[in-house]
Amino acid sequence: MLEGIVRESIGKKATKALRRDGYLIANIYGKGLENINAAFKLNEYLRAVRSKETVAFDVKVGDKELKVVVQDYQTHPVKDNLLHVDLMVAQEGVSTIYNVPVNPIGTPIGLKNKGILMISKKRLAVKSTIEKLPNSIDIDVANLDVGDAVLVRDLPENETLDIRVSDRVGILSIAKAK
Repeated sequence: MLEGIVRESIGKKATKALRRDGYLIANIYGKGLENINAAFKLNEYLRAVRSKETVAFDVKVGDKELKVVVQDYQTHPVKDNLLHVDLMVAQEGVSTIYNVPVNPIGTPIGLKNKGILMISKKRLAVKSTIEKLPNSIDIDVANLDVGDAVLVRDLPENETLDIRVSDRVGILSIAKAK
């Protein structure tokens, strides 16, 4: 479980001091909940996010234990350091939009024919409850050849997921290598 601190001051000076000490600034919010201004040790946060197996993960801020989902993050434009993260509380029974990762399964035929797998949408916006949310959207790519693509409309129908992306949007394709 990732542990953080509650920020008392949200001013520029206090934020710079926390970043200098190795903290990542975070906002935690949810429907009907009061916003929490928090800070996490940057290295611990990165370790927790990379090792998570589901979309949601547990955090402890002050005396509250919450299950959260990364909603948005901001990086430094030049150094590419992580500066700020928005975490949304995953409330049971509340239907919300989540970004679910796309997972290609299999080896495409097109790779043997001098093609490369291009993933244009690494995550898809999906409206669902946290209980019915899959860890990833698996797409079988074994039968794809050079020039083939998988669009949102090609995904199998799922009653529990409401994909919030236009059905004409391409998710992945096999392009000819140059």
